Amino acid sequence: MPERGPSADLNSRALAMLRIGVGVLFFIFGEYKVFGKQFTLHGGFQYWINRFLEGGAYPFMAPVLRGFVLAHATPIAFLVAYGELGIGIGLIFGIWVRPASVGGIVFMFTLLFSSDYPGADAPFWQYFGASLSHSVFILCFVAFLVGRADTLWSVKTLRGSRSPQS
Repeated sequence: MPERGPSADLNSRALAMLRIGVGVLFFIFGEYKVFGKQFTLHGGFQYWINRFLEGGAYPFMAPVLRGFVLAHATPIAFLVAYGELGIGIGLIFGIWVRPASVGGIVFMFTLLFSSDYPGADAPFWQYFGASLSHSVFILCFVAFLVGRADTLWSVKTLRGSRSPQS
């Protein structure tokens, strides 16, 4: 049975604020990539992949980055740009929150394994410390996936709250 009362309202508001806040961040990340040309068409994406390869990629991910990602850099750059923009729009408006969250989880794990490797000799805890920039977003997306993040301040609830005109 769903929780009712003031704490449920506060939880719904907190989850909605987190959803919208993460959505705004992803909208900003995607917007500059989609509407600018540096990332997608002028080597920005390749620059970041090469930086990851210089010292941030997990060993199992390096061949994927070199052999597949760089070989198909332009289409993947557009996929990243529009993916971030789509995740942002979905979360801001509460549209397709679960599919956006699944996409966000996959994207964040991809970035984590591409850029957050602390080194073979690092103590176990440093793997988590190195991953904070991506693992925190993964936890947010899991919360949106498991919770009902679209029940407040979303297009769905706005449509449901309108009464039919006679």
